[in-house]
Amino acid sequence: MAAELPQTDDRPPYVQPPIEDYAIIGDCHGAALVSRAGAIDWLALLRLDDDPTFFRLLDGGERGDHGGGAWEILPDGVREVRRAYVDRTNVLRTTFVCETGVLEVTDFMPVGRTRAAKAHDYVDLNAPGWLVRRLACVEGRVGVTSRFSPRGPGFSKAPLDLVVEEGRIAARGGLMLWCGGEIALDEGGAAIRHEIAEGESIATVLTHVMPLSDPRERVDHLFEVTCAFWREWAAYVRYRGPYAEQVTRSALALKCLTYAPTGALVAAATTSLPEQLGGARNWDYRFSWLRDSCFALFSLSTLGFSGEAARFSDFLTRRCLREGSTMRIVYGIEGQPFLPERDRDDLAGYRGARPVRTGNEAAEQRQLDVFGEVLDWADLRLALGADLGADERALMGSIADHVCRTWHQPDQGLWEMRSGPQDFVQGKAMAWVTLDRAAKILGDRPLWRENREAILAAILEKGTAGDPPHLTQAFGTQAVDAALLQVPLLGLPIDTRILGETVRRVEAELKVDDLVYRYRGEDGLEGAEGAFMITSFWLVEAYLTVGRGEEARALFERLLARANDVGLYAEEVDPKTGGFLGNFPQAFTHLSLISSAALLHLYEIGGAEAIRGTNADRARALVGATEGVKALLYALVRNRSVKLFSSRKSVLALD
Repeated sequence: MAAELPQTDDRPPYVQPPIEDYAIIGDCHGAALVSRAGAIDWLALLRLDDDPTFFRLLDGGERGDHGGGAWEILPDGVREVRRAYVDRTNVLRTTFVCETGVLEVTDFMPVGRTRAAKAHDYVDLNAPGWLVRRLACVEGRVGVTSRFSPRGPGFSKAPLDLVVEEGRIAARGGLMLWCGGEIALDEGGAAIRHEIAEGESIATVLTHVMPLSDPRERVDHLFEVTCAFWREWAAYVRYRGPYAEQVTRSALALKCLTYAPTGALVAAATTSLPEQLGGARNWDYRFSWLRDSCFALFSLSTLGFSGEAARFSDFLTRRCLREGSTMRIVYGIEGQPFLPERDRDDLAGYRGARPVRTGNEAAEQRQLDVFGEVLDWADLRLALGADLGADERALMGSIADHVCRTWHQPDQGLWEMRSGPQDFVQGKAMAWVTLDRAAKILGDRPLWRENREAILAAILEKGTAGDPPHLTQAFGTQAVDAALLQVPLLGLPIDTRILGETVRRVEAELKVDDLVYRYRGEDGLEGAEGAFMITSFWLVEAYLTVGRGEEARALFERLLARANDVGLYAEEVDPKTGGFLGNFPQAFTHLSLISSAALLHLYEIGGAEAIRGTNADRARALVGATEGVKALLYALVRNRSVKLFSSRKSVLALD
């Protein structure tokens, strides 16, 4: 029988840790965030977009209100905390140095290939939907309390009814915590007490349905299989530059944000982490943006992950893009086109930032740039050796025809502004990209050529200002927008002097220290926001296009230093404090880190000219350079000049 816990009303109010204090674990289906203090404050166990089992991240609770629930590890007498991912994995290890000993907590969600899967097949995954926490005393003796406070579906703050059974705690709906130790219940959850001596370990496993046997018996095996999965996957990273560790960590974070059943890549694992502490700019990012498609295809393919890139492409073509249908800018992870936005007034928000939102109204917006993203994505696929079927080609043609009819209409822009529509210059540039890539893929047509010329003329006439001239945020304005940093990478025939002046104006108006704001001025929303990490990496790439290579590398290295202690980034940074803002971890930021590292390498090979052009041009150059190195190495092996491939592992390192 479970004992009663003492009352805890005298505990101080809970304050969520800084966003940078979190690390992600996952199994390519669901994900959890673990704080530096060892608390799981967010858990979507089965799907990245699930209602969470723990969401103290968004509601810490007040006296008499138990909040969003968490799973805490509370060792006695903690003096120091260290943490790191197990090498080249998404397995997290937190070390607590305590007054009486040292405790290691290893957190992971088991994942591996099924027996039927082939060596390169990371689609057919074996992920039981479990979460494992293994506690091991490596020195002395440590007393530790685990506090388990799960919540029900629908972001309900009501504690689940828990029942102590043989070797486990059972909750309504099938949730079970398999644990030993002394268990005590109260109205908010359960506490499990352990005394662990040096050399001893305790395994606890959270499952969502009754397994065939006690899962604790398999923890050591699951740990080995999970580490092997992540390490084998990471071994395919092609990048061999000076930033290999950061690039590989970003790739692992992206894999963690991929929903394996469909191949969808979510923008982040969370909803409603604020862009300003206490503010209202809080959005749900647990969905897949079409805009990310070309960035993902470029970054993952140049690293060597053609399988992941192909899966994301398959997700887009099979589940999202339909000829004759309205193209959404964002879809659910199963391809759902409707993502109704709802304010959750019953939740307190991260450090009081309200409202908490589920769903995203941006799915209803018209954003002109997304058409160009899709055509650029198709062009990149062809450059990397893929085929476009008849249906896909027909779809690309219909998109180009649609842009010819609508490019002159104002829209909400890349940044999804909630003010009135405008003629955003980056959107017009992407309309030009739509028609340029359509001509490359399908052959040029008079209608596309005429509109392409008209778009370029409109940009130069209405979308420039100043002396010397620079591109502007929108037609008829003087201000700049960080989205303009992407224009030099699109292949438009715009004078390099205009592009160089645009980069300088973005620096002058939007750059603070190493960070770049998206824009200044009104956008239809209350409050402010931090500087965006993605736009800061975009500045690195823009520097390369105008020949400022040394500045680009120096900025890139300073941005790398802004990652948290386990190599992860949120969407934004507060320039005053260096603290993270926005949802976490942010896929777009990690994609941009990979892209910037790849382009720095390409710049070393061919200078600014190698950076200009299109994503397809750059991908061909990067992949070609890698293939050239591989061909040389294979030739050396054939001539027995060197012995490189003495093991399967070394072969993988070059694939």
